[in-house]
Order: sequence, then structure tokens, then C-alpha cells
Amino acid sequence: MQYRTLGRSGLRVSAIGLGTNAFGKRSDRETSIRVIHEALDNGVNMLDTANIYAGTQSEAIIGEALAGRRHEAVLATKAGLPMGQGPNDKGSSRFHLQRELEGSLRRLKTDYVDLYQIHTFDPATPLEETLRALDDFVSSGKVRYIGASNYAAWELMKALGVSERRRFERFVCTQASYSLADRTPENELIPLCLDQGVGLIPYFPLAGGILTGKYASVSEGAAPEGSRADTDPSFRRFLGGRADELGRQVASLAEELGVQPAVLAIAWLLARPAVATVIAGATRPEQLRANLAADALQLSEEMLERLDRISDDFRYGSPFAVYRLP
Repeated sequence: MQYRTLGRSGLRVSAIGLGTNAFGKRSDRETSIRVIHEALDNGVNMLDTANIYAGTQSEAIIGEALAGRRHEAVLATKAGLPMGQGPNDKGSSRFHLQRELEGSLRRLKTDYVDLYQIHTFDPATPLEETLRALDDFVSSGKVRYIGASNYAAWELMKALGVSERRRFERFVCTQASYSLADRTPENELIPLCLDQGVGLIPYFPLAGGILTGKYASVSEGAAPEGSRADTDPSFRRFLGGRADELGRQVASLAEELGVQPAVLAIAWLLARPAVATVIAGATRPEQLRANLAADALQLSEEMLERLDRISDDFRYGSPFAVYRLP
């Protein structure tokens, strides 16, 4: 397994991380624990979760799985998206973040998280309040590093400026939807990350399964049994048209190389500038093992150019996914 530094920090994370959004939802407790142990056994140290995943069940499952193995993981969680209907049940105020951090620590059965991320920008809370609270969390020892997620480039730059001016802890990374089916971060976010030394953590690296080839052999807009679009009907809005065609093209190129389409899509991301670790979800151990093959796949310049060409249109328009406060 390759390891990369997370932004300008000294923290080294596995090039391929484990996304846990499905734990407690599309993947039951026992299977999820097996996936986590398989990941650790294969050198994956980056485990990414959030307080809202599966109604807090993802964090609880991870806490159980890491018993006796906490030291092997770089444990990352998030807060900021709605946890309820109350006036302080969302956002990045000190009030909300402190409460949510304590809840996450209880569920994760740990007294610290390695990376605490703001799940999305909160226009109703001054950045000074958010960043001071995060700075205090680091000083207290409950958080090691801090990161952002779903921030526009200007929002992230403003936060970095506040941290520099006030001498607060600085965001070392940011998460964004990034894949062959969503290259919009290349327009503004990635140049900012390169300039400011912020690590990029792509989520939806396989465009929710579109780049795995699973939709290539079914009729347009259809959903194979057990797929994300089958278990989550709202995901069907991403299917059809250019995305499906891209999935078929990626599958064709992967066949030339003798690898699975998902492996090719992840390897392309690992070759992109600013990318620190690629968060790939897995609902069973064999899926995880298949994804890990991307770590060893070195793509030729010719193959990188071909992938760039077939996905060039996806640098424009709206992101594949972005999560904002309602």
C-alpha cells in the first residue's frame, strides 16, 4: 500500500481509504466489521465516516470493529449536516460541533479522532467561530487534524485566510465529489489545493457505481439488483445519458488492460494532482480487495490521455454531487 501525506501535515494516509457510508445500511454489522478488518489487514489506515451515516450506526459499527486495533487507523469523521429538526441540530456553530464531537467519540469508543471535518460550509455561522472551536478541539487533544468538505473554492480560501490571520489550526484537507464523471474540482478547487498545500480527498470516486461497469449491460436508467440505484431510488437521477455512456467507455478501456473498471477509475484519481487518498466504499470484503488493486496499477501516459479525452466534458456544468445545508 502506498502512503501519502495529507496536505502539508505530517500525517501519512493510505492512498486508498475506506468509505463507510453504507455500514449499518446497505452493509449489515457483521459484514461491515469484516470489511474494516480486511482493510486494516491490507494496509488501509484511512477510515472515513460521519455522524449522519446510517443514522449514527456507521460510527457505532466502526467503534466496535476497532476494539484493540484503534492504533492502526487514521479515523476521520464529520459534522455539520442536519442531525434533527431543532434550531441547533445542524451547522458549524461551537454549540453544535462540540455536542456532535462528544457524540461521535462515544459511538467510536475513542477519546480522540485523527481528522475532524466540517461536512459542509455554514453561511449562518462566522468562520472565526467555527475555526476557533476546531482550534480548541485540537488543543484539548480530542482532535488531531481538521478538514473541510463540500466547500466551494472561495469558501475554503476564506477559511484558510482566517486561520492564518488568527493563528488557528488550519484545514489540512478538503473532500469533494471527484471522478471521471465529475471533473469540476479541476476548475478552481484543485488549483487552490496545490497552491495552499491542502490535500484533496475525492468522494464518489466511482460515481456511485456508474464507473464500475455494473450499469453498462442494462438498459438506460435501469438498476441491477442490489446496486445503489436499486436500494436508493433517489440515486436514479444520476443515471442515463452521458454518465452511462462514460461508464461503458471506461469498462471498455479496463477490458483492454485486463482490470476491473473500478480499478481503472480509482487509479486515474490516484494519478491526479493534489489527491491525498481516495475514499472508496465497500459493502463486502471481496469488493474491498478488488478496489485495492488500483494501488499497484500504473497507468501509461497514453491511457491517461484516453481517459482524459472521454471524460473531458465532465469538467463543466454542475458537480455530480454536493451536500449543502438546507
